[in-house]
Amino acid sequence: MPDTTGANGLREDFRVVGKANLPGLTSYAMATGVAKYGTDFTVPGMLFAKILRCPHAHARVLSIDETAALAIPGVLDVVKWDDPIFDELGANPINGGNRPKYLPQEAHYEGQEAGCIVIAESEALCEEALKALKVEWEILPFITDIQKGQDPDYPQIRGPELLAGEESEYRPGMATSDGYQLMSKHYPTDPRREGNVTWNIKVDGDPDEGWKKADFTLEYDVNIPTCISTIPNPPASVAYWGDSMYKGPGQKIYIEGAPHRRESIMAMYHKSSDEVVQEGLFQGGKYCDWGLRISQEVTPLLSKRMGGRPVRCCNTREETFDLNRNERHMHMRLGVTKDGVITAVEDNTLVDNGAPGSSTMGSVSDRDWGGYYTLKCKDITQRFKVVDSNIGYMHTCAQFVPYNWDSITVAFDLIAEKLGLDPVEVARRNLHGPSSQDDPNPVPSFEASLEIGKKLMDWQWHPAGTKRLPDGRLHGVSFRYAICPRHSFMDYFCKLEYRDGVVHFPTQGPIAGWFSTECFTMIAAEELGLNYEDISVDYDYREKHSDQAGGSDGVTGHGWIVKECANKLKRKILESAAREANRPDDAYRGVFSFPAPPSPLKGATADELDIVDGKVVVKADPSRFVPFSRATKENVTAEYGGYSPKSAWVTGFGRILDTMNTSWCEVAVDDETGEVEILKYCVVPDVGKIIRRTSLESQIDQVVFFTQGCQLLEEFIQDPETGVKLNGNFLDYRVPTTLDVPEVTKEILELRSGNGAYGASGISHNLANSHLIITAIHNATGVWVDPPATPDRVLKALGKCEIGGSK
Repeated sequence: MPDTTGANGLREDFRVVGKANLPGLTSYAMATGVAKYGTDFTVPGMLFAKILRCPHAHARVLSIDETAALAIPGVLDVVKWDDPIFDELGANPINGGNRPKYLPQEAHYEGQEAGCIVIAESEALCEEALKALKVEWEILPFITDIQKGQDPDYPQIRGPELLAGEESEYRPGMATSDGYQLMSKHYPTDPRREGNVTWNIKVDGDPDEGWKKADFTLEYDVNIPTCISTIPNPPASVAYWGDSMYKGPGQKIYIEGAPHRRESIMAMYHKSSDEVVQEGLFQGGKYCDWGLRISQEVTPLLSKRMGGRPVRCCNTREETFDLNRNERHMHMRLGVTKDGVITAVEDNTLVDNGAPGSSTMGSVSDRDWGGYYTLKCKDITQRFKVVDSNIGYMHTCAQFVPYNWDSITVAFDLIAEKLGLDPVEVARRNLHGPSSQDDPNPVPSFEASLEIGKKLMDWQWHPAGTKRLPDGRLHGVSFRYAICPRHSFMDYFCKLEYRDGVVHFPTQGPIAGWFSTECFTMIAAEELGLNYEDISVDYDYREKHSDQAGGSDGVTGHGWIVKECANKLKRKILESAAREANRPDDAYRGVFSFPAPPSPLKGATADELDIVDGKVVVKADPSRFVPFSRATKENVTAEYGGYSPKSAWVTGFGRILDTMNTSWCEVAVDDETGEVEILKYCVVPDVGKIIRRTSLESQIDQVVFFTQGCQLLEEFIQDPETGVKLNGNFLDYRVPTTLDVPEVTKEILELRSGNGAYGASGISHNLANSHLIITAIHNATGVWVDPPATPDRVLKALGKCEIGGSK
């Protein structure tokens, strides 16, 4: 779906877009430590706040005796969950208003903020006060094993069952289980929730006919464990109140530490844009985490309680040890022909629903996001069993989108094993063409990516367990494909101004470490015939534009809006320049009333002018020009907002295809020690059109490192007896370091078939995977190891490691 509906979407010549090594606008500030995050802000006279956190997997506060805490000099207040002050807060629209009762009495996972907040003269005093509190907890039943959570006789850990639209006092306006609420609304014929389990059943096509076409049945399991992430710069804010010129004394909120979420603060505190001041730009965040934490929201309320005195609330890294992927178990049944073509798919998924308020991305909302629809096979059955749990909380979204994609890419390896085919060929036989599931023609993007990937890898697939390297280690390879999602379902806005001879790009600025502003600046410069450094990026919290792109996936859609806005501004500038050039000679007079000299553009219309290399020129005679800085004395503004063209991802969920990516992995497995070494990791994405190469390549690197960590190192452990975290920190929960990660070999294609600016598409979400390395380990060893494939697990799968007295 190339960019044919907008201005210059099929542009062939690029001076700025795609250019390498253009500097980041905020790189210096971040690299030198000048950049301030929420944890860095201090204000004279500042107080500190800390929130009580539950030490149990599931518990309710029965009472809090704060007498001893308040007796500590410097401890000023203890604000409990039922304090009327919390009734003043509105819902956070970004979080979907899904936080139960702002500060809950009941905690649904260990470490959840609940019960009370202490305010003191220092952070150390806050910690001392929390320890002095006498808290009576009612310990409640918990589920940290979703297999056991299926037991219909187990106590129900959520509130009473509600249908969509019904309310409970637990979460006003919301049903008590997000997964249940979503499914009961959209799939009213599904079975109702029983105990802690919700069901969802979806059938496409005619599965009975699909099974009849099959020559054999393939059954296998794909198990994906819980994955954790934390924010590099822990969520924090400091806030105080000042006087509003329009509303009176003490009516304006000054807050730092919640960039891009000023609109949330405005909504929660019922304030207009003029009444919330936030000048900081930076919020360190995990990938695709759109949620604010309580520490970023509550400080204005606490400051108000303390008479307007500044209050700071800061999480530690350990306190933001959040879910980045929910546990999932898939039992797959496929009908397959003797030629390796899949005729029927049956997905039986058991998935963690998370704590109340968790995003359903990671549980039920990815029901339509499978790789199944990229297949020619139309006969698909999906059965989701969703279990409420006390494992943790998913704030907004995870890295893995779609989450169940590898349930099909693993199948290609299994089919290849059974039939003696290359899994690349199995994938080719099953992938449909670009227009529909009935389209037999290859997807050009897929074919191009395949050929390059095979060359980069020196691809020579072999049956599992049949090849050893010269050093004696087992050799394995794997391959997967994915489509490239784009955030074309979001609406975006852009404003550009020509003022005093300079183009200004006003924006709220960056929010979580990505460099979208740079991409947009490059697009604007390209369309205006300027250089990257000619655009003045004006960071101002009051501006409407913000980098809501969400990484490469969103830059493509948002960039399309910027492209349209830039062309709109260009047209207005040329119209203004032509107007000025063609005014009567006596319209301008100098200081001594002499007529100004005729403009070189005199006689030309706006249609006869262009902007080239920083000059406004007459197209027919480029020697006639004026510098862009003197194009017009008028101030010219252009605004453009709305949606980019819809992507195949949004319109077809894989039934329509455009841009694709392939990932490849080669490993060596030591079958004596269980150690796995990645010899080569290769990514060949068709991104449609590169906007900012530095950003693109860094996103590929980070998503590969993330993927490696989840498959080889990261393991979240909870005590089965108490449900508490046993490795809830980044000393015990191991993530990859620079010593662990391989160099990622990349070759980036630009086939211009995406829906974004110039045919661009995103890549990062779908490069994240759960089983590419695991599949390569299987190809090396002939056995399957559930992630993380730690040495002990590899040896156990090989029958060489005794754990707990048995192999």
